[in-house]
Amino acid sequence: MTGVQERSSDAERDVYFNAVADLVREAGNRALSYYGTKVTVEEKENGTPVTIADRRAEQLAREWLEKRFPGDGIVGEEFGMVRPDARRRWFIDPIDATKSFVRGVPLWGTLVGVVEDDEVIAGAAYYPGVNEILVAAPGKGCWWNGRQSYVSPTSSLESALVVTTDDRFGERPERRQRWNELAGRAGITRTWGDCFGYLLVATGRAEVMVDDVVAPWDAVAFYPIITEAGGVFTSWNGDRTAFGDDVIATNGALDAVVRGILTP
Repeated sequence: MTGVQERSSDAERDVYFNAVADLVREAGNRALSYYGTKVTVEEKENGTPVTIADRRAEQLAREWLEKRFPGDGIVGEEFGMVRPDARRRWFIDPIDATKSFVRGVPLWGTLVGVVEDDEVIAGAAYYPGVNEILVAAPGKGCWWNGRQSYVSPTSSLESALVVTTDDRFGERPERRQRWNELAGRAGITRTWGDCFGYLLVATGRAEVMVDDVVAPWDAVAFYPIITEAGGVFTSWNGDRTAFGDDVIATNGALDAVVRGILTP
């Protein structure tokens, strides 16, 4: 033995592609069972909301993984990490956009991504409130409700739909002026943000999604989704990574101009 581990074969990676699709539906449907009901909203230490739906969906996901991939690590928004040094780690966001969820707004989703070493080998995002799902893996394309999905070919910012989670940029207000410049040049701007914005970019319904603060469980699933749809997924400083603390996702044709405005 040389101590060097080989990467998973293509067949093994197909297993993970199918697994993220299955798991994201299972966990998303558990969250959906609470949607539209009166749930108690608690505030976590970081000021973000959490409900029984978040916790129960993540618990289901963890139990599912422990049965099928017991040696893999798990990183979840609600219950932290187990086996963080495992070669493969699963990143789970049981409800991305909990604020929308508790308001009865359907623009929320469940996110699952799996990482081998430092490479995202599969990602899935399921939107139970609107019955849409994205699944992607390197070399396998991006699949939207069972058919291959592609970003928009739009190359003019003046014709583009640009979205963000919160245009107030509360945690990084110094970025608000740059956003305002981008928004002023864009054809349309909306705050259809959180996970829903990435869905729109990956399916060609928007050209740009901007997030100024993300955690790994917010971003990992979307790295292969955006890139396999033909887009570009970077941090604000231009690194092509799923592990930055902010994201600019574009259709590719607008990547340079958007980052030129946001990160001059």
